[in-house]
Parts: sequence; C-alpha cells; structure tokens
Amino acid sequence: MLLDPLKIRDVTLRNRIAVSPMCQYSSEDGLANDWHLVHLGSRAVGGAGLVLTEAASVEERGRISPQDLGLWDDDQIDMLQRIASFIRAQGGVAGVQLAHAGRKASTSRPWEGNEPLETDQGGWRPILAPSAIPFASGYPTPEAMSADHIHAVTKAFAQAARRALEAGFQLVEIHAAHGYLIHEFLSPVSNNRTDEYGGTFENRVRMLREVVAAVRKVWMDRLPLFVRLSVTDWVEGESWDLEQSVELSRLLKEDGVDLIDCSSGGTVPDAKVPLGPGYQTPFAERIRRDTGILTAAVGMITSPEQADTILRTGQADIVVLAREFLRDPYWPHHAAAKLRAQVSPPVQYGRAF
Repeated sequence: MLLDPLKIRDVTLRNRIAVSPMCQYSSEDGLANDWHLVHLGSRAVGGAGLVLTEAASVEERGRISPQDLGLWDDDQIDMLQRIASFIRAQGGVAGVQLAHAGRKASTSRPWEGNEPLETDQGGWRPILAPSAIPFASGYPTPEAMSADHIHAVTKAFAQAARRALEAGFQLVEIHAAHGYLIHEFLSPVSNNRTDEYGGTFENRVRMLREVVAAVRKVWMDRLPLFVRLSVTDWVEGESWDLEQSVELSRLLKEDGVDLIDCSSGGTVPDAKVPLGPGYQTPFAERIRRDTGILTAAVGMITSPEQADTILRTGQADIVVLAREFLRDPYWPHHAAAKLRAQVSPPVQYGRAF
C-alpha cells in the first residue's frame, strides 16, 4: 500500500510517500539556489512520490526570516523552474507550499536564536495579523489587518500560484497551520476581530476559503490543491480544535481542495503537545472518515512498517515525512526493500540496491 500509486485529478504519485515542507532558511531575496536544488532533488532521486518545497512566502513581509524562500516576484521563478523540472525528471511530483508568516514574521533563523528581529537587525515592520495580539512575550505587536490588507494578501496567494504554475509545479499546498497567518484567522486565540473575518466559525474560516477560491481560479482544474491545517491548537478553552477542523474540511472539499495535510499546534509557544510516534495520525483518520476528503498523516512517522500500517488501516492516504527524510534521503528505496517490494532506484544507483 505504501508503494502503491495514487491519482489525484490528472496527477499520479508513484507512491504514497511525500517530503514535508521543511524550511531551509537559506535564500537571499527569496531566491532558490543550489542548496534547494540538491536538497529537494536528492529526495526525488531517493524515490519520494511527492516532493514539496519549504514554505514559499507570497509577500516579502510574510517571510518567517529574511532567508525564507519566496514566490512574490517573477524573478524567483527561474531557479524554481529548474528544481521542479529535475524533480519531475526523477519520477517525482513537484509541489510547492505557499505561505504567509503573519505575526510570526521577521525572526532570526533557528540556529541564530529564532528571536524577533528589529529593523536594524534585518527585520521589518509592520508585521501583519488578524488582530493586534503578539505571538509571545518579547514579540512585536502586529498590525491588525484591514479588509484591504486581507484582500491584498489573498491576491498575493493567487499571484504566487500563477508563478508556481509557470515554474512547472504540479501541486500547490496552502499553508494554514503552525500559527502562521491563515491559521491565525482560524483560531480564536489569535483572532478577536468583530468584522466579517472574526467571531463566528464562518467568519474565521472566511479568509482561507477566499484564498482557496482565488488560487483555484489560476491553478488548473487538472492539478491538485492541498491545504495544511493545524487540526488543533493544543490549547484548553476557546481555541481551534478537531471538531472545527472536520467542519472546515467539509467546506474545503466543496471549494475544490483535494487533500488535508493534518498537522497541529503553533498558535502559542507553550502548548502541551503529547508527542509520540504518529501522534497526529488520528486527526487524519477522523477527517478522512467524517468528510470523505483525502488526508495526509504527518508527525514522527519513521519506519516503513508504521507508514504502511497507517495507509492499510485507512487512517490516511499519504504519509508525509520530514526529519526522517533529513536523516535518509533514500528512505523510499529502503522502505521498498524492507517491505519486500520492487526497488526502483535511478539506473545510476542500481548496483547499490
């Protein structure tokens, strides 16, 4: 099952294994470079069915760090086109995740402290959010977005999707998780607006649904569209949770979304997350069962046997690996050997397998 193909619209994944978007914090002016080519290309050589780029910011001010990848400018297309072409040439599907960091923007890279940057340190102001609520103590207070801000960012997602299409990507994922901008609209923890984008469930999900509609207008009907959700904030009291994620997934399916990539957390820095092998997989199972939409399971999935069981028992349709792919770019080939399936490495590597 893990190594079975999966057809979504007119795109067929050669297996059910996806490379999770993993920020590399290695761009200058949002441009991809040789690091991204080798990082993403090696996972395609390694046999992944779907290779997703790290979060590509749709606006310069929507970056997490000054070194984030971007798709806010046409100049950023060329190198991404080379990367997407290489992924496809190795038999993988090339996907891009589109994102906006919201109130978590303008920070240093993880190995530089992951701290908010002032303007004299290379950071920027204002940072934008649904409401003027900082992410945590020591973080700047964001500017609450006007309706014009919201519409401009929605348009930026659509323009980035158009660039992704020009670059030759076959799949787009909208990042609505991990406490970044769209997730900030979903969660009452970060959204205390009283207009049409706040308060009720219908209002809090409005921006995401408008982004999906705008992207779908430029993203071909034959190509898949994913959404990554934080299915729960892991926060007690009024917050974003599984029941709301189920209801939102129903709506997104009607809106033309093909798969929900089920992650969690990120709204607050001190959430108590019960980490463990496959700890987020029940979210994918519940959304899949209750809505009929395809789902992806992500989070501490490490062994071929574990991944195969998730799929065979109907808990998800795809498994998405992050850290395990950093440790082993050729995980799919090793998984095939362990599961006694046919191993199909590039001909250049055949003698090793």
